[in-house]
Amino acid sequence: MNTPETPAQQPAQQPAQDAAQQPELDPAIRERLKLDPQGLLAAVIQQHDTGEVLMLGWMDPEALRRTLTTGRVTFWSRSRQAYWRKGDTSGHRQYVRSVALDCDGDALLVRVEQIGAACHTGTRTCFDADPLPAVVGDPQEIPADPAAPAADRQPPKEDRP
Repeated sequence: MNTPETPAQQPAQQPAQDAAQQPELDPAIRERLKLDPQGLLAAVIQQHDTGEVLMLGWMDPEALRRTLTTGRVTFWSRSRQAYWRKGDTSGHRQYVRSVALDCDGDALLVRVEQIGAACHTGTRTCFDADPLPAVVGDPQEIPADPAAPAADRQPPKEDRP
């Protein structure tokens, strides 16, 4: 089993060659991030070719830097307070295809090539449990082509809290 790496276990000073291989997160990217009170961003993990949502994880700026520079998804474990990479123990790896920051800067969409199960329960996705009972919207209220611009539609209202 892999031992999770915590910030305290990282060497205080890295050799010059390691520093070149492990740069800090680009300041222009860091500036766009809106972290929660724990310093984290939600990271939605999606299969790149099917659009299937696989899981939700958490990243701090360092986990994001590792994800952007290594080609493998790195998360911050809120329970263990340590960095971890999907697949280091199970072999069910996630290879990065693209990373996008949402319009508010507080969530990431990480598109991956998933090898094996994404969920710790051994299933392909963490979202394959029975659906919750939800009221389904009236299909008659949905325009035939919701993406098409319509002159008579009202501009969308901001629905954020």
